[in-house]
Amino acid sequence: MKPFSLSLCAATLLALSMTAAAQNFPAKPIRMVVPFAPGGPADTLGRLVGQKLSAQLGQPVVVENRGGAGGTIGMEMASRLPADGYALALSGASTLTVAPSMNPKLPYDPVKDFTPVINVAMVPYALAVNPVVPAKTVKELIPIAAKKPGYLSYGSSGTGSMSSLAAELLKSMSGTDIVHVPYKGTAPALTDVVGGHIDMMLADLAVIQPHAGAGKLRVLGVTSSKRSTAAREVPTLSESGLPGYDISPWFGVVAPGGLPQELTLKLNATMVAGLKSPEVVKRLAALGYEPIGSTPAQFAATIKSDIAKYAKIVKAAGIRVEM
Repeated sequence: MKPFSLSLCAATLLALSMTAAAQNFPAKPIRMVVPFAPGGPADTLGRLVGQKLSAQLGQPVVVENRGGAGGTIGMEMASRLPADGYALALSGASTLTVAPSMNPKLPYDPVKDFTPVINVAMVPYALAVNPVVPAKTVKELIPIAAKKPGYLSYGSSGTGSMSSLAAELLKSMSGTDIVHVPYKGTAPALTDVVGGHIDMMLADLAVIQPHAGAGKLRVLGVTSSKRSTAAREVPTLSESGLPGYDISPWFGVVAPGGLPQELTLKLNATMVAGLKSPEVVKRLAALGYEPIGSTPAQFAATIKSDIAKYAKIVKAAGIRVEM
């Protein structure tokens, strides 16, 4: 038999074996790495996705928390697991799209080392100010900040966090100078906004809403390109004087790089179906998430575009990267 024929036969056998593996998948438990500590919103989401996936596929989905270093420790570990469909990871936008700009020594390539499976849900962010700030809309806030550079201040959950990048994009697009006050987490920053020690903050809408409902904060807009289903009366920043503004933090499921397309599509279809179930929709709403349910290709495009977006924000803000 000619070498070409041998190569063709080998390729055919490989393709047949991969198809058979996809048809028989899963034949054992699936491992879901959550690169964050137990008990938080991301952990809850990962377990919700795992429970639904387990019920649909008939195999246990074991959630493994590997927190630390903003999620990069868990993602590095996940990138080194076999690309056989039995290893998945729940990634936040920060670990795949912000981390490359913040850490030049990132131990994984967010594009090459992972196979995007599905963008699960988006976390609506909102811009909130202390009621003493004399602005009821974004269009009223911008002139105040522009007239007195450095007069207003914003809090964040840390330099390079999603909340700080959302504020830096606002500053860049509005041409204003607002003082950044970084905190070690969202809770202490929000406490100081409510207490009037700082003027404003961009954070999860679900975290801000209770304070806004009590009259302790005033919500001026949401950061996503579309209005949030949880607060349809609140305009987007894009429609409030900052056309094109869009910060939409998300959580998605990825697998190690090189996952066969048959398995990728099977996992995606299963998760999309799960996201449509009434109990999952209800649970996501309670967590403050909005379901997405993308295709693998759509998710891959989002990852690449967000990497470029955040790199531009980090550079424009002059944020020092970790060395």
